[in-house]
Parts: sequence; C-alpha cells; structure tokens
Amino acid sequence: MRLLLYQIDAFSSSVFSGNPAAVVPLETWLPDGTLQAIALENNLSETAFFVTASPDSEADFDLRWFTPALEVDLCGHATLASAHVLFEHLGFDRSTVVCSTQSGLLTASRRDGLLVLDFPAWPGEPVPVTDEIVEALGSRPVEAHRARDLMNVYTSEADVRGLSPDFPRVRELDALGVMATAPGQSDYVDFVCRFFAPRAGIDEDPVTGSAYCTLVPYWAERLGKSDLHARQISARGGELFCRHEPGTDRVEIAGNAVTYLEGTIDI
Repeated sequence: MRLLLYQIDAFSSSVFSGNPAAVVPLETWLPDGTLQAIALENNLSETAFFVTASPDSEADFDLRWFTPALEVDLCGHATLASAHVLFEHLGFDRSTVVCSTQSGLLTASRRDGLLVLDFPAWPGEPVPVTDEIVEALGSRPVEAHRARDLMNVYTSEADVRGLSPDFPRVRELDALGVMATAPGQSDYVDFVCRFFAPRAGIDEDPVTGSAYCTLVPYWAERLGKSDLHARQISARGGELFCRHEPGTDRVEIAGNAVTYLEGTIDI
C-alpha cells in the first residue's frame, strides 16, 4: 500500500524551525497498530492522520494524532500542519476546515495570512510546587498549575531558557506534559514557553500548540489583555499569535506553516 506523506514545519514561516509534523491523508482508517508504527517510523513529535468524515457528520474530516509512543487527545502543531496540507496541497477550497477529534470539533481557518486554530481552553488549577517538580526541572518555579499538563511559572525568560531538566524525573511527574513559562523579555513578546513530554516519547517538544490551551487563559488574565504574542524558546523555536476572551471556553492559536517534504510511504 502506498500512502502520501507530507512533512510540515508548523508555527514557523521558514523551514528548519517551528515544529515538524508528518501528515498522512487516508482513504479509510488503518489498524491502530499500523498508525502507531508509521508514527514511530517517522520519529517526529507527531504524525497526523485524517479521513473524510461521514456525510452526516458536522465535520469535513476525522483527525487523529500519534507521537512515536502513543495516541494523544489533542495536538496543535499537527492540526495546523494538516490544515496547511489540505489548503495548499489537496485543494480544499473553503476558508475554514472542521475536524472531528477526541477533543471535539476543531476548526482551522485562513485569516490575514495565518492559519487560525479554534481550540478548547484548559485553565489550570493552582497546585503546590513540590520537591519533585524542582528536582525534575532543576529550578524552583514561583507557581504551578495543573490542567492536562503541568504548567510551571518562572520569573524571567532567562530562567526558562536556562533549565536543564532531568528527563527521567520529569517522566515521573503526574502529567502528560510539563511546561515552563515566563513573561517575555521584550515588548514584542508577551510570554515564552518550553514543553517537556518524555511520557509521550518527546523529551522537549519544539512547539506545542495544545499547551497554549492552558498558557493563553493564564497569561490573558495575568496581563489583562485578550491578544497575546508568544514564543516557544526551544532550540528550533516557534511563534504563535493567540487570543482568549475572558469567561469563554475557547482559545485561538494562530501561526504559519511551510512544507519541507512531499513523498510517499510503502507499507
């Protein structure tokens, strides 16, 4: 069987930065074990698969995401990459694509030169900063908040850049992903982030769209503004333009995407 495969650098306007995601369009779903094997073979933080939704669905496509180790319930950069493939390579001719996922209906729209994702807001609940967190990250945050992932807030961008996590200890923390965040050091960037997910087979994720479901409500409230510009300060780096209206249960996460590779795989 021969399948199309695209590799897209998401949340970036140039190749070799942002977060690379593989996108594999399917005519019908393959067995889960095959999807997982393809994701492992690709060895990227995410591989996205989609099929055309049934005629009675509210969605255009059914979308799933796999890391090299497991299927996840939400992924931002691979959703952005999938939308880019549909708009730029597969001839999807409407301005908004609707996807049915484990996290409900998600949309991706072309707007003002960006791809804009409409995602659920996942505000975190404050939790104690434990010795386990400090030992895992190597530095004590000033706050910790838990949603799906564990968000740790630091004083400065330099604090976040300087972290050298102990990944076996990070893996032991009770969270799929562990993030570190701080205010940006310039007027242009509102906040920065790094994201660690050894439980999902990814020590440090280059750019993590789903993390902003928790980050954006926090920073919107703290900074008193709805529109936020963020940077993920991994080695590759990524840029995100976000929005959250107080009291709403959705966030907008926007960015660019570029194609690095088009090809086929044989299984």
